[in-house]
Amino acid sequence: MAKVFRAPVFSFKSCVSAGALAAGLIASPAFAQAAPAAQDSAEAAPQDQSAQQGVEEIVVTAQFREQNLQDTPLAITAVSGAMLDARSQTNVAEVAAQAPSVSLKPQGSSYGPSLVASIRGVGQYDFNPALEPGVGLYIDDVYYATLTGSLFDLLDLDRVEILRGPQGTLAGRNSIGGAVKLYSKRPEGSNTGYVSATYGIRDRIDLRASADFRLTDTISTRLSGVSKSQDGYIKRMDFGCVYPAGESAINPAGGVPRILPSNSDCVLAREGEVNYQAVRGQLRWQPSSSVDVNIIADYTNDDRTTGGSVLLERRNAAGAVVSPNYPYPPNPAARVFDINPYDAAIPYDSRFVCGEYCNYATYQSLADNGQAAQTVDGRTSFEGWGVSGQVDWDLNDTMQLVSISAYREYRTLFSNDDDLSPLAHSLGRGDLSFWSFSQEVRLNGSLLDDALEYTLGGFYMDQRSVYATTQVLRYAGLTPFIGDDPVNADTKAAFAHLAWHPIDPVTLTFGIRYTDEHKDYTYSRRTPDGDIHPQQGALDGVTGNYDNSRVDYRLNALYEVTPDISVYAQWSTGFKGGGINPRPFYPQQVLSFGPETLESYEVGFKGDLFDRMMRLNVAAFYSNYDDIQLSLTNCPQAGAGFNVPCALPANAGDAHVKGVEVETSLRPAEGFMIDGSVSYLDFDYISGSIIPASGIQPGMVSTYTPKWKWSYGMQYEVPLGSAGFVTPRFDASYQSDIYTNAVNADTNKIDDYIVANARLTWKNEDEDLEIGVEVTNLFDKYYLQSLFDLTRAGAGFATALPGRPREWAVTAKKRF
Repeated sequence: MAKVFRAPVFSFKSCVSAGALAAGLIASPAFAQAAPAAQDSAEAAPQDQSAQQGVEEIVVTAQFREQNLQDTPLAITAVSGAMLDARSQTNVAEVAAQAPSVSLKPQGSSYGPSLVASIRGVGQYDFNPALEPGVGLYIDDVYYATLTGSLFDLLDLDRVEILRGPQGTLAGRNSIGGAVKLYSKRPEGSNTGYVSATYGIRDRIDLRASADFRLTDTISTRLSGVSKSQDGYIKRMDFGCVYPAGESAINPAGGVPRILPSNSDCVLAREGEVNYQAVRGQLRWQPSSSVDVNIIADYTNDDRTTGGSVLLERRNAAGAVVSPNYPYPPNPAARVFDINPYDAAIPYDSRFVCGEYCNYATYQSLADNGQAAQTVDGRTSFEGWGVSGQVDWDLNDTMQLVSISAYREYRTLFSNDDDLSPLAHSLGRGDLSFWSFSQEVRLNGSLLDDALEYTLGGFYMDQRSVYATTQVLRYAGLTPFIGDDPVNADTKAAFAHLAWHPIDPVTLTFGIRYTDEHKDYTYSRRTPDGDIHPQQGALDGVTGNYDNSRVDYRLNALYEVTPDISVYAQWSTGFKGGGINPRPFYPQQVLSFGPETLESYEVGFKGDLFDRMMRLNVAAFYSNYDDIQLSLTNCPQAGAGFNVPCALPANAGDAHVKGVEVETSLRPAEGFMIDGSVSYLDFDYISGSIIPASGIQPGMVSTYTPKWKWSYGMQYEVPLGSAGFVTPRFDASYQSDIYTNAVNADTNKIDDYIVANARLTWKNEDEDLEIGVEVTNLFDKYYLQSLFDLTRAGAGFATALPGRPREWAVTAKKRF
């Protein structure tokens, strides 16, 4: 019987330091906000992929059972742990950069420690826990329900699986675009491990370690940890220091005073720094050949300056500057407010555009017009932990019971100065806490001499988040308010998966999942003194409810042309849950939105060709994407005078999405590896389906959806005899233009770019010692990862998180 692989996550709350790691708390990869699970594999030095004859075999579990990647009739990008190391990849966003039709991007300071996630034009960029991700994020099959804390680190992974297309039956709710699954290595009792240390530009210091050892004949354990630190690459400059008041028209007398002393370098802080530690432990009990119990515990701490943003100068179609420019667009006089707390007349304009890697944020709003001064710290912190347990019980030769239980909890604090200037425009502080409990049970079996394989299962999840926020939005004419909004959600699901082999080369698959979900959101709107807010008090204590049930289906037919070549066709569905607007600035904006749905048709080809010297996988798809949820920055449906500021999720319209994806791997000679991918995606809103209030026009596309993506990499392992091996590697990836707002405009456009990385690795003859030198962003390309545009919302700015400039690092790794 094919076995299901699932890894539990057992986590505890404990502190880990770089010193403890260096001392030898042998650790494995933690995740940038969570820990991956493990798969059966020892720590002994893995055979280099490039030394293998033919393309690499990767086992995946996308259909609840262990299957060879090439035997799985799905569009999957699967990357092994060895390849992650070869590419110098340390977080899941870097893996996505080389996957077709996938966008995973870190957010700037406005959204805290969160992620943009989109696959095939479907996803989410808003971290708010009341909104659903659209791309399912999993570590060892444990679902992570929010985008906050999801920029996972990749240390000690067995593999990463990225499933493209709706996974409504296989992964469940909110995997409408696809799913990203990380699998780590399970304890094997091998008494092996490794320690690695990295030093790089701007005092980068990474320490990673892992150890796997046997406690008894039936119990083994694996401990892992990581500590990373690096100075930031975006300078937060003191405007009054760079331009002393009274010395130029940029900062006239009576203007912005300096904060730092006159003999300083005018740098208030460095944003985009790294200060991250995590630890996790696994305990595996195998009392017999039929029972396997794995417990995992993890703890993560991430405490640093904000992710960093830069203020952009952007123009509208007529050529007028709209960022920075307050007020824009021109509002009625009653809706324009004083944001200048200084004596001199200083408008919000291009004088505050600092440069490619700097800004003039102060993280304070000075006292003015009867409003008290407000200050936030300009930092981001994330502290999370979790515990999970998985039981695999072979009931007999043809039946297996799998149980996965998990509890997760985190708290994150972050702040934002969205206008990135010393003016009293906008200021925010977020305090988001979250916990979830999930339970999944599966029964895997086979009948008719394995001609029929089945999985029957159930899933339950209960989660609660509280988003406490302080907002100082003087540009909107609002007095400071404090929100403390609890969101409760629960989900119940039942599913079945059947695979029938009527004749030898044919497999027919049917999947079905029923989901029932509930969500309630309670608003709290108070003044800093705890009184009912004078402008938003009508929201205080109001609760909105959302309930929905849904059935998703999957039909798939696989035909094996030869043992190494197969074709498949598939029809599948998925959905993302709806809810209530979590950010009403006025009572008139308390508006609901419904679920969005997707129906996809897909055909694919998978082949290992030329005696397995070449792998070629191709997928083509056509999707009907209905009731698309998009966040609007202008909501006229709220009524005159209440349309901005706005952050309203709405079902904006329907679209057809079609595309083609190609992935290939080549092994033209021993030691020589080439891999590549390319994707084309056409997103087309259906004329007549778009709600006029959305502002969306025909020809616009979904957010973070590039029409073209491609990537390639190559490496060649050169044997040096008794001196070991040396392997140079080069990678490059391309992304075409994307838009970051539902209403596409030049103000929220990210231009296309190519980023290249290079690495040179030496290994000794025994392959237990290696030294690597890497350069990321080899050609020092300036590009933007994510962008926050509020020009249509009356705020008059667009800011962005630039990608990291060229960086170098040296890593030494020792296996034992």
